[in-house]
Amino acid sequence: MEKKIVFASHNENKVREVREMLSPLGITVLSLSDLGLKQTAEETADTFEGNSLIKAKDIAARCEIAVLSDDSGLSIEALDGFPGVHSARFMEGHSYVEKNKAILERLSGVSNRKAAFITAMTYISADRKIEKTFIGKDEGHILTAFPAGKQNGFGYDPIFFSDALSKSYGEATEEEKNAVSHRGRALRKVVAYLRSENDGTDTGNR
Repeated sequence: MEKKIVFASHNENKVREVREMLSPLGITVLSLSDLGLKQTAEETADTFEGNSLIKAKDIAARCEIAVLSDDSGLSIEALDGFPGVHSARFMEGHSYVEKNKAILERLSGVSNRKAAFITAMTYISADRKIEKTFIGKDEGHILTAFPAGKQNGFGYDPIFFSDALSKSYGEATEEEKNAVSHRGRALRKVVAYLRSENDGTDTGNR
């Protein structure tokens, strides 16, 4: 099993989630900052899977340890999947409070508020012989307003109501969110695969 994996992100919230999931396996998770690297490849794909692979290959070409990358976002049914792969770049330069308000405005008067958080997570082994992508998805809907009370999480968490949790991500604890979140689901598939790699079985990539 890998002893070190670099998670191809500068987002400390994401890095922390990955560390929490992989540390029980005895794997040290490094960030790009730990290796003095920056993501240089442009995310030009129109799918989460495609962008995740682009990011993983970019970092794999510039280091010698295993790589894990992800591309994730919010997909809203009534908006034809928007913001989707553009979730992070939507209203770039604005705060997520402003982004969330803009999403709520776009859905003003819309009855269909179905949405899902989706993560595609790509693993490339240290010897570069293995490339696998794992998908995680959590379904729910977009709230009509910010819920009252203390807000946790980050990004679009405050306005996404998870069917699995029966509350918004913003109202959930870190442990509750990790148990059902898109990234948590994808990471559990990664964990299962890494364990299977160690004992000689293969659990697949979906």
